[in-house]
Amino acid sequence: MFTGIVEELGEIVAKDESTDAARFTVQGPVVTSDARHGDSIAVNGVCLTVVDVLPEGRFTADVMQETLVRSSLRALDVGARVNLERAAAVQSRLGGHIVQGHVDGTGHVLARTPSENWEVVRISLPGTIARYVVEKGSITVDGVSLTVSALGQDSTDSTPDGGHWFEISLIPTTLELTTLGRAAVGTPVNLEVDVIAKYVERLQSFR
Repeated sequence: MFTGIVEELGEIVAKDESTDAARFTVQGPVVTSDARHGDSIAVNGVCLTVVDVLPEGRFTADVMQETLVRSSLRALDVGARVNLERAAAVQSRLGGHIVQGHVDGTGHVLARTPSENWEVVRISLPGTIARYVVEKGSITVDGVSLTVSALGQDSTDSTPDGGHWFEISLIPTTLELTTLGRAAVGTPVNLEVDVIAKYVERLQSFR
């Protein structure tokens, strides 16, 4: 389990692709400071298992085809910056919300509206998960726990997303310390909705 509070900006330093998987080597001295084989580290919100801990603050992780298809990790190349977070410790504060590192879908940045002290970012929302997102609720974007500031739908939009979108308001700290500060319009992002909403829906289906 994670909290959606990014610990550091890492970098993809190698990517070895096979027919149905890829092995990433990631630079992240903070998250590797106490990492061991088998530990979980969230990379842009995707829970990955550490294969090897290497010198110079690096680790390797294998990503299977299923994860590549369902997340934006498939688009990462060497040199890409990534949000990194170690799994939460039992005694740690839950600064964000409960994050599993299981991507529910991908969206893309639709617009950025800067203000004096923050920036509003609009992101497309797949219609298959739109029902789980509520205004003032929590959502994870590339591993960052954020509050939904607005929701909407463009009824004239014929894309697979069905025109659904949501907005988040990013403070300077988030803009500086995560990849969201550099995500241009069109950038794909990983989305994970609040797991509690999914459990409630599942329970209601049996009533």
